[in-house]
Amino acid sequence: MEARDNTIKLFYNTEREKLQMPEYGRNILIMVERLKTIPDKAKRSEQARAVVKSMEVLNPQVHQQENYEQKLWDHLYMIAGYDLDIDSPYPAPLPEAKATRPMVIPLDKAPVKANHYGRNIESIIDLIAGEPEGEVKTAMIRSLAIYMRQQYLIWNKDSVADETIFSDIEKLSDYRIKVPEGLELSKISQDSTFSRPGLNLGMGQNRKGGKRNNRKNRK
Repeated sequence: MEARDNTIKLFYNTEREKLQMPEYGRNILIMVERLKTIPDKAKRSEQARAVVKSMEVLNPQVHQQENYEQKLWDHLYMIAGYDLDIDSPYPAPLPEAKATRPMVIPLDKAPVKANHYGRNIESIIDLIAGEPEGEVKTAMIRSLAIYMRQQYLIWNKDSVADETIFSDIEKLSDYRIKVPEGLELSKISQDSTFSRPGLNLGMGQNRKGGKRNNRKNRK
């Protein structure tokens, strides 16, 4: 008797055709390939609508895009390699459109004058410099100084004098802003801590302290 080979052949994705749209999976590719073999165009178009519905279920994130229905039909054509003759509710995309590089967004390459304050501070300073002198401008300068002091203490743990912040405002404004004499900032509590964005430093300690306080209150 001849021995039968019961070995099961396993296929790895690295051995298969590369997916043009990986977010839809290989089953959609198989459905599209079978769709292309349907001889009747009306039947082919009907099945295409069913495939698009399946694509919508598999990739719900597409709803976040504008004209997502047209996007789905565009993706169908892409998966088919742009070789699909159906009656689509939208015009078929051109292969050249996919190869077109996106428009380059110009970036502001001007160096930041003070990294620990950030580029947005410079925009705020420009805005305040254009304001007329008066109580409103003084209030804006005071609010800006308080924020800049906080940013300073995030990156420099040493204390900072109000005069240092005022001097930085005048320098960053190219001396278009003159901090009014006698301007004072609110005092910083000794318990205040400033952490860098994303680090959440001190949060665990606050929670623990809160638990201890709650226990004391219960007693």
